[in-house]
Amino acid sequence: MLNVIEIVVPVFLVIGLGYAVRELGLVGGDFFTQVNKLVYYVCLPLLLVYKIAGADFSTSFNFKLVIATSGGVACCFVIAFLYGKWRSFPAPVLGAFCQGSFRGNLAYIGLAIIFNAYGDIGLTRAGILLGFLVPILNLFAILALILPRQEQQTSFREVIRLIISNPLIIASLTGLLWSFFQVPIPVILDRTLNIVTGMSLPLALLSIGGTFSLASLKGDIPKAVLAAAMKLFLLPLITAALMISLNISGIDFAIGLLMAGAPTAVVSYIMASQMGADGELAGTIVMIATAFSSISYTVLLFCLNLYGI
Repeated sequence: MLNVIEIVVPVFLVIGLGYAVRELGLVGGDFFTQVNKLVYYVCLPLLLVYKIAGADFSTSFNFKLVIATSGGVACCFVIAFLYGKWRSFPAPVLGAFCQGSFRGNLAYIGLAIIFNAYGDIGLTRAGILLGFLVPILNLFAILALILPRQEQQTSFREVIRLIISNPLIIASLTGLLWSFFQVPIPVILDRTLNIVTGMSLPLALLSIGGTFSLASLKGDIPKAVLAAAMKLFLLPLITAALMISLNISGIDFAIGLLMAGAPTAVVSYIMASQMGADGELAGTIVMIATAFSSISYTVLLFCLNLYGI
């Protein structure tokens, strides 16, 4: 349990530090908005390129892990969508509820937890997995927001543009190609990226804390709690079952489970608002899932420790 606490607590203390900095007024109101842009468009893409490009693709890539984690996302999407249909959720509510139940904050919190637990080896393997999961998550997120609507407000061309212009997708694919073709990283570039990428995860966690606000809890709380519970507990359970059925074990099993257990992504609120879904519900799901992920991650890591992973 002490080992688990040492992995989880530092990550959420950094998130808490971001919240404290904002509450104490040490930075301006738009500081964390700017930090979030810096992290999303520069820091995390560079981190993904650096870690994936320097990995041995043949040893770090696990096709079965991609299938299991993608299958978990697909199953959770179907369950949430059918449940919302059965309960006759209005289209904007169904879109936000469905997206919030499976779209995880893999790049910000998932990678930080895995790095804290398994170091550079875990981060590299998780980065390669992320390269495949980011496009899949974006695809299902768009389906979740479009399918409930009677009238499609976003053209197919615009949907494709949103996917291919995503900086995390571009960075992940760049790193995957670099790793696959085994192109060496020049020494100067290697040392530059080593310095720059060191700030990626700390800034990502600070920005989460800096934008966290109890005032955002305005949506339908029961629906938000249910969506968050599906994201934090149901999705990891489904993913674990799929990984066991595919004989995935060791660090790959841990990475798949911890990526599946990441809280709902902040970008789900942005995307829901832009595509006509219930933005308040989406924001509430993000806040609740992020707050309770400290507990769910403790449970997941404790289970992994029990099995010696």
